[in-house]
Amino acid sequence: MKSILLIGVGRFGRRIAHRLSEMNVEVMAVDKKEERVEMAAPFADRVLVGDASNADFLKGLGVRNFDTCIVAIGDDFLSSLEVTSLLKELGAKRVISRAARDTQEKFLLRNGADEVVYPEKQMANWLSLHVSSDNLFDYLELADGYGIYEFLVPEKWIGHTIRDLDIRNRYQLNILAVRSGSNMVIAVGTEFRFEHNQSVIALGSQQDIRNCLGKNSSERR
Repeated sequence: MKSILLIGVGRFGRRIAHRLSEMNVEVMAVDKKEERVEMAAPFADRVLVGDASNADFLKGLGVRNFDTCIVAIGDDFLSSLEVTSLLKELGAKRVISRAARDTQEKFLLRNGADEVVYPEKQMANWLSLHVSSDNLFDYLELADGYGIYEFLVPEKWIGHTIRDLDIRNRYQLNILAVRSGSNMVIAVGTEFRFEHNQSVIALGSQQDIRNCLGKNSSERR
C-alpha cells in the first residue's frame, strides 16, 4: 500500500485526502490548524496538528518513509515554499506542491518540488475548452498544451474509417479509444468505422482539438 504525507488540509487538501481514502492509499494529514485536521480525520489514517515549516517538527514525521509528500498549502505561499524545500533537504522521495499562479510554480520547482499542481489554472483550461465546444466531454492535461480529450464523434466522421479521414495527418490527433455507451473499444485500427452516438478519446494539443472540433462545427452549419 502506498503512503502519502499530506501537508495542508484546507478544502483542496481534504478533497485529496477523501479521494485517496477511496483508493485505499495510506494518508497522514498534517495542518497547523486543529479544526482543519479534525475535518480531515475521517479520510486519513493518521492526523497531526503542527507547523510543517518547522524543520524539527517536519524531521520528526519521517518524511523518507512516505512514497509521496504533497504540499497542499493554499493560503501561505512562503510556508509552502519553505516546506517544499525542507522536504527535499530531509530526503523526501517525491514532492508535489500546489501553486496558485505561474510565478509560484517556477519558485516551487526551483526549490525542490518534483511536480507542481496548479488547480486554478487547470480548471480554467478545462472550463475554457469545455464551453468552447458542446462536443467536448472530458479532458486530462498531460503536459503544457497537450492532453487526452474525449469528444462526441463529429458528424462528418460518421460512416468513415480512420484511414478514410486521415485523422493523424489532417488533425494531428492520435485516436486512443472509442466509447459506445458502456462499451469501450481500445484497439482502434485504421479500418475502424465511426458511428452515431460514439465518443472519441484522443491524444493531441489544445490547438489541434480546437481546430478539429471547430472545423467540424463550422461544416455542420
